[in-house]
Amino acid sequence: MSDELPYVHLNPYNGTVPTGRDSLEVNLNDYYQAGNITWVLVSSALIVFMIPGVGFFYSGLARRKSALSLIWLSMMSMAVVSFQWFFWGYSLAFSHSAGSFIGNLDNIGLRNVLGAPSIANKGIPDLLFVLHQGMFSSLTVALAVGAAAERGRMLPCVVFMFVWATLIYDPIACWTWNHSGWSLKMGGLDFAGGTPVHIASGSAALAYSLMLGKRRGHGTHELNYRPHNVTHIALGTVFLWVGWFGFNGGSALSANLRAIMACIVTNISAAVGGITWCLLDYRLEHKWSTVGFCSGVIAGLIAITPGSGFVPPWAAVIYGVMGGAACNYATKLKFFIEVDDALDIFAEHGVGGIVGTILTAFFAADYIAALDGQTRIKGGWINHHWVQLGYQVTDCLAGFVYAFGGTCIILFLMNLIPGLSLRASEQAEIMGIDDAELGEFAYDYVEITREVISEDLDGMPKYSSELPTGTPASVAKE
Repeated sequence: MSDELPYVHLNPYNGTVPTGRDSLEVNLNDYYQAGNITWVLVSSALIVFMIPGVGFFYSGLARRKSALSLIWLSMMSMAVVSFQWFFWGYSLAFSHSAGSFIGNLDNIGLRNVLGAPSIANKGIPDLLFVLHQGMFSSLTVALAVGAAAERGRMLPCVVFMFVWATLIYDPIACWTWNHSGWSLKMGGLDFAGGTPVHIASGSAALAYSLMLGKRRGHGTHELNYRPHNVTHIALGTVFLWVGWFGFNGGSALSANLRAIMACIVTNISAAVGGITWCLLDYRLEHKWSTVGFCSGVIAGLIAITPGSGFVPPWAAVIYGVMGGAACNYATKLKFFIEVDDALDIFAEHGVGGIVGTILTAFFAADYIAALDGQTRIKGGWINHHWVQLGYQVTDCLAGFVYAFGGTCIILFLMNLIPGLSLRASEQAEIMGIDDAELGEFAYDYVEITREVISEDLDGMPKYSSELPTGTPASVAKE
């Protein structure tokens, strides 16, 4: 008697209709490995876990009076983009007869999306690919809208989510991952979203910050504050670190050695990125910053994203060091270009995505890509494929220019529409977006009087920064 379990061979796919075949006559599951479907389903759920992680991370970095609004925006982005993806987003990005720049409306409302093999991997059905990629789109928008922090109105931001996903994210996803896309056909390598997710969201956040203008008190002691809740930052980092295993590992779109390798290099880069940022901050203040460590972890995760399915483990150390260092120094860019990127989204996601995409030109290895049993690439410089650097730089530049320029145009036009003005009033900014826009707070007690003291204190200064020296804490409410 053999000790080996019997292997059940898959039936070869032989459907000719867009949905695969008639599910009343044929068991469409026979064309796919249950293990592959399970892994991609779990990966999709892990990416969902990342979206509240973004909200907690952003809210912890902001001031407490606007903390809840950033959690709200991250959750709302999933709701809005999930509908947009169902309605026409998937079709615009991944229709089987797409053009080199954008898809068509063949699959509007998920029409004819069922059991046929997906455009990205024949080992999973279209229906599963819809779910997985929809989470990518939702996360990307959640990353970008953090730029509205502390002075952006909610309604215009919600409208922006739908419009931006349609006009910016979907075309970039199409040209990066659709087999008809110009970047993929050129030879660009982007395993899990260096350009569509990180460069696009970082560039959009930079544009949003520019179009919104600086926060009230920018450049003065009023905005010289520390993140209000480091626990939220650490919690968000944990959510993101765990979720990134599904983000990068799931991009193999099957349960194989390439997915395992993607998870390994993801973890290494995150760890090294956190250590790198922490050390860089320690040299200045001689403190082991939790915020610095968490920021470095995120930088390492971002940097490894485009190369996670292409590079060997030793290269992940370089990604972590370079990503952590580059993003750390990039946080100073906003002072040079005088754009109030409140949460350093461009410094983390824009710069981190660019660094990771370019590093992939050097360290992509043909034998790593082949671990899935089907992908063949010429590799990067370690395979003596020198032109790959040109492909990666072209992809970076195209993504940045299109996302930044397109976002500026979208926001400029929206700001002209009555009711869709982007910026909150000065009074709303003083009171906090949570109070002005949501009417709810992240905490039972919100210390609004860090800036504005109670009106019943007659004769006292308006701003707590102007209170006399020695004012009791019970009065200042600090």
